[in-house]
Amino acid sequence: MYQGLSNEFLPPHGEARFPSAEDGIDFEGEYGVILGPVPMGTPADRAGAHIRLIVQINDWSLRALGPVEMATGFGWLQCKPACAVAPFAVTPDELGDGWRDHRVCLPLEIDYNEVRFGAANGGEMAFGFNDLITHAAYSRKLPAGTILGSGTVANANYAEVGSSCIAERIAIEQIATGKPSTAFMKEGDRVHMSVKAPDGSVLFGSISQTVRIG
Repeated sequence: MYQGLSNEFLPPHGEARFPSAEDGIDFEGEYGVILGPVPMGTPADRAGAHIRLIVQINDWSLRALGPVEMATGFGWLQCKPACAVAPFAVTPDELGDGWRDHRVCLPLEIDYNEVRFGAANGGEMAFGFNDLITHAAYSRKLPAGTILGSGTVANANYAEVGSSCIAERIAIEQIATGKPSTAFMKEGDRVHMSVKAPDGSVLFGSISQTVRIG
């Protein structure tokens, strides 16, 4: 878990601007929750009561900078720019059976340059949002409005459902063939993310962004 940029979010549609394509630009499809006030030390069996809204996130990463920053022992700063949040937040009850065990049990559909890249289901989170809240609130209270992300949505059957970030796809290719064939993003590359309810409606609106450099 890390504490990311909190003073701004990129718009869900339009340009996402970064300093350099050499930094390893990557999208990350995630779910997130917006919290009410959480007391310090809240246990997991009570943490879910503090979830007010659910959101969809593109948590941008600059992969080439991550290993350099982690080697310092102080964690991430430059490699985690502003993320984007889809236009609408919904209450857990609006997901119906798509909200179980404090997880969003729905596919996050991602198209990269107009080609389907992944549709992994959030139901396979190793830890539910209640567990993440408890971890974050161990030594501090969390103020109302705190946004907590799931991490990149990923499934064990990635060969069928695909991936929610380029880094995972590269790792899969590296294991399978000994070398990656997918590149990180460059000027003009596009990513589109959306989530459909069982009735086919789009739950959060879409995230549709184009990379710009400089």
